[in-house]
Amino acid sequence: MRGTRPKRRVTALGSAGALVTATLIAGAVAAPSANASAGTRHGQDREARGAAVAAARAAKAGIDWQDCPADWNLAKPIQCGYVTVPLDYAKPHGKQIKLAVDRIGNTGTKGERQGALLYNPGGPGGSGLRFPARVTSKNPVWANAAKAYDFVGFDPRGVGKSAPISCVDPQEFVKAPKMDPVPDSEADKLAQRKLAREYAEGCHDRSGAMLPHMTTPNTARDLDVIRAALGEKKLNFLGVSYGTYLGAVYGTLFPGHVRRMVVDSVVNPSRDKIWYQANLDQDVAFEGRWKDWQDWVAANDATYHLGTTRAAVQEKWLQLRASAKKNPLGGVVGPAELISFFQSAPYYDSSWAPVASVFSKYVAGDTQALVDAAAPDLADTAGNASAENGNAVYTAVECADAKWPTSWRTWDRDNTRLHKDHPFMTWANAWMNLPCATWPAKQRTPLNVKSGKGLPGVLIVQSEHDAATPYEGAVELHKRFKGSRLITEKDAGSHGVTGLVNPCVNERVDSYLLTGELGRRDVTCAPHAKPKP
Repeated sequence: MRGTRPKRRVTALGSAGALVTATLIAGAVAAPSANASAGTRHGQDREARGAAVAAARAAKAGIDWQDCPADWNLAKPIQCGYVTVPLDYAKPHGKQIKLAVDRIGNTGTKGERQGALLYNPGGPGGSGLRFPARVTSKNPVWANAAKAYDFVGFDPRGVGKSAPISCVDPQEFVKAPKMDPVPDSEADKLAQRKLAREYAEGCHDRSGAMLPHMTTPNTARDLDVIRAALGEKKLNFLGVSYGTYLGAVYGTLFPGHVRRMVVDSVVNPSRDKIWYQANLDQDVAFEGRWKDWQDWVAANDATYHLGTTRAAVQEKWLQLRASAKKNPLGGVVGPAELISFFQSAPYYDSSWAPVASVFSKYVAGDTQALVDAAAPDLADTAGNASAENGNAVYTAVECADAKWPTSWRTWDRDNTRLHKDHPFMTWANAWMNLPCATWPAKQRTPLNVKSGKGLPGVLIVQSEHDAATPYEGAVELHKRFKGSRLITEKDAGSHGVTGLVNPCVNERVDSYLLTGELGRRDVTCAPHAKPKP
């Protein structure tokens, strides 16, 4: 499952039919030993040389900034352009693709300017092009950083305006209702396996030439080429969710090119976790955060009337699920669509009240509110194309980054075991990732994330009960990046901490971006304000 921070709910289809929100991450078999083969090393050397060639070329070419195309919905003074990168860094003079970038200049004086701050919101598959809008919308959390930095967003390779990939017709992709992710029988599992295999084949049929090159290390190389095209000697980077893994890989490949780096809501970078095990860990964390939300709903029973205990709220959820399984609401909202809608609550505190409100209306007899919230909109062809593209990139990157279990027995054993105590997300997540078991393109060995010569101190920000990127990931990256500092938001669990109002976090992020000051020790912050019903 993916991790981004979409402004609106984007539904992305688990290949095998589970409809899930566009959000963060996925998982792999135990990685091979750290001693990569000579062949692998040789390939990496060629890619490193190719990246240097591409960066030098981009530095010379620069970026031809223009007003953004009208259909990008990025109003002036935001400007847009393209950066050209090799599809395959081992062949830097071979096929090239264009990456869409945008920017807004710093709001402070010329003397206050410290360069460009590049952003990745997560995914894999998330677009970063909305980042400069944090300045035009006068987002107060980012006002101080905006004085010093140009805010630069980009669509990673395969995403949106950057050589987009696809695995299935978008209108087919969003059609509902999908199969219930929780299987009732072996026949259900067989049907889901067939859907996953067909999805993988569709990726190959529609986007086969791109698939071997849709890796996180290649996106990190792209990031370095963008840095060069911007005329920046070193990179300032903010990565959220999957963007933290992109940052970790960049910091490993280009340690001497980093100036400042903030990573927020951290993917566990251990090779043993990328990507199969990371998803299993996620299922456990989601169950915990789902319970946190139910406790809050129960505490606000005067508003929502869904029960005064977690057990009572869960019972209403199970009743809703069973009812929608028997007769999909409005003919289109079954269990898969419900999970897609409800899972935004364990992701983001900002969804707690809206999801509870829709649930409350349903229990009070208003079914339409839930249908409107959870059903696909077939008229929204642009939104559906974006959702399909996001899911295609998510799948392509995670399948290409690592070798996944190919034995169904492994998947069946692990997910059956986990589902017993963590039923909310486990099977939906499994089906979403199952195309990687039959992936028709090359799968790599994950990079060994570590500090290298010249890597400065990195600022790591993490909430304690994050569902999409469990806390252990931040601890692991902290260990691997020497001199890093960890800010923990205690007793909180919203995914994406740096965008929330919490002065304890906000002031330290500002201080680091503006002065490079990391502080002498790690810091624990009190949680941001709980949502109001």
